[in-house]
Amino acid sequence: MSNIDYHRTTQAQRRAIESWDRGQLKTYQVKRLNQVLEAILPGNRFYQSKLQANNSPITSMDELHQLPFTHKEELLDPENEAGFAANLTFPLDQYCRFHRTSGTRGRPLIVLDTANDWDWWMETWQYVLDSAALASSDRVVMAFSFGPFIGFWSAFDAAVERGAMIAPTGSLSTIARIELIRSIEATIIFCTPSYALHMAEVAQQNEIDLTSSSVKKIIVAGEPGGSIPSIRQRIESSWDAKVIDHSGASEVGPWGYADAEGTGIYVNEAEFAAEFISLATGQPATEGELSELVLTCLGRIGSPVIRYRTGDLVRPQWDSSGNCNFVLLQGGVLGRTDDMMIIRGVNVFPTSVEKILRGFPEIVEYRLTTFKQESMDQLKIEIEDQLESPERVRAELQIQLGLRVEVECVPAGTLPRFEAKGKRFIDQR
Repeated sequence: MSNIDYHRTTQAQRRAIESWDRGQLKTYQVKRLNQVLEAILPGNRFYQSKLQANNSPITSMDELHQLPFTHKEELLDPENEAGFAANLTFPLDQYCRFHRTSGTRGRPLIVLDTANDWDWWMETWQYVLDSAALASSDRVVMAFSFGPFIGFWSAFDAAVERGAMIAPTGSLSTIARIELIRSIEATIIFCTPSYALHMAEVAQQNEIDLTSSSVKKIIVAGEPGGSIPSIRQRIESSWDAKVIDHSGASEVGPWGYADAEGTGIYVNEAEFAAEFISLATGQPATEGELSELVLTCLGRIGSPVIRYRTGDLVRPQWDSSGNCNFVLLQGGVLGRTDDMMIIRGVNVFPTSVEKILRGFPEIVEYRLTTFKQESMDQLKIEIEDQLESPERVRAELQIQLGLRVEVECVPAGTLPRFEAKGKRFIDQR
């Protein structure tokens, strides 16, 4: 079994890496990528086939761009009924971690990791925990059920490694979780943005003042929102706590963490090589251009991905004026390429609509449904609105999107709530 001899870093070392200029960083990435290629090519049939026309080692990161892309659909091996990913490097008996994607966009994908891979996961997570300044004195509540989703387990183990007190909440109800948070005087919560808002809703229904709790930080992921000002502000005002965003994917790893101002997500370029494909041209994106994020893992050997099309929509910014020179994604992950709707000639993303809706504090929950009508995309929005006044929402949507959109009020409590990834976008096209 060939693995990279992985060396863990201290926080001081991580800060030093963040301060490297682009030249230093690219040299380091070349070294790491060659280590990955050397480790995987002898046994990884998936990448043996994909990279057979390419030579290694590479001499510059420009050569990475000559390698073929990897798409999620390729990882779904049709001959494997169990659902194991197609990009495994080792025999199954070499893996110790089993996780599965949600399958919200198709067939679930089983993702496996070796012990060495898991060590790499813990290293990447330290950048996230650094951004939240999580310390051994913290009391942490994991506000989600523990299924086979890797994000929950990796966050749990990484926080344990920091020496903090960790409280899993398993199948507890929302009100029971709130009571646990209060009783143990938790200082940090891990959850999705949706669930942070749902807990605030339940607390209000039970006349519980969350702003008086001991919670100081809420670490969110799983869906856009933590870096969207209207959503972040709503969570922070409900809890009187700072929101810390981060991003990752089961098939890739925890690749992003929040900047100090909460305006976006840094790509962890010590562990991932990032590329950006312009949505408009299909070519490498310029600074600030709406683009798809493409990632290459620089340390995960058992389940590697090279030039992986994430489907995440982002706006990259290269700025060396601060303490971190990693590429910053303005506003975090803005949405998904496959969620884009064309409504009467206007490109609309669900996250753009959510940003507008979350600007109305009286809207408790919402749902978007898109459908075809005479070969045209149409959008319907349902809202639980305490004011029962859809007209003002229609007006704001028309101002900001340039579209007249159907908005309907529905009775309170009728729309679904979510603990994990929110499923507020129903595509019936």
